[in-house]
Amino acid sequence: MNRHLRKATLVTAAVTAGLLMTACQNGSTGTGGSSQASASTTAGSQPPSKTSGTSQHSGSAATSAGNASRSQQGVNANITDGTVSYLAPGKYIVSVPGKTDRAFFVANDTQVHGAGTICGGSHCTLDQLETATRKAAVPADVTIRRGVATVVRERHSAGGGSGAKGVSGTWLGNVGYLAPGRFTVSDMKGVEQAFYVADDTKVYGAGTICGTPGSTGTSRCTLDQLEAAAKKGVSAKVVISGGVATTVAEDH
Repeated sequence: MNRHLRKATLVTAAVTAGLLMTACQNGSTGTGGSSQASASTTAGSQPPSKTSGTSQHSGSAATSAGNASRSQQGVNANITDGTVSYLAPGKYIVSVPGKTDRAFFVANDTQVHGAGTICGGSHCTLDQLETATRKAAVPADVTIRRGVATVVRERHSAGGGSGAKGVSGTWLGNVGYLAPGRFTVSDMKGVEQAFYVADDTKVYGAGTICGTPGSTGTSRCTLDQLEAAAKKGVSAKVVISGGVATTVAEDH
């Protein structure tokens, strides 16, 4: 009887131990599964990688570069009654009272017209423009295309703000071309006076503007003939009223 009881007790203990071991293994497996699930969830909630962030930054940089490129294209402007000052080699600024200053560049094909300060003739060099504006601001009108000046035209100091308006008198000297419809005439001291021409301006030639060279008389010429001759230079007497020439008579 005692042997049977001890045998039953051992069997019961063995069964109980087996059940406990099975329970422990199941518990470990469950914990491992939870850990894996937690790790998976954590990985899924991670923020975007640094590579993704760099791509976004590169896109922003590309946009900024595009904007900068567009801003470098320059502006178009026709500025009158301004003064031009030197900023740096090839770069100037034109100022107009009451308006924002405008910086601009010059190029090899920039046309520079003088009226006594930049140079004494109607066509000046870029070096002469730089030399004059380094000393002081020069009254000038500036035409700008895409940030580069196509024309810098000095205004004469005499006769009002535009260099021609309101001027009246008679000048005898060399007539030079400035722009369509606009000319200069120099006096004996070489000082140039700008003036305009109109449809009723009377032009007389004595062989250079028009007419027969060596002739004692004069011929009536057109404004186109005056322009062609003035581009080369011609001596004439100019009568100006209110900034507009009433008569341009070639000197014999």
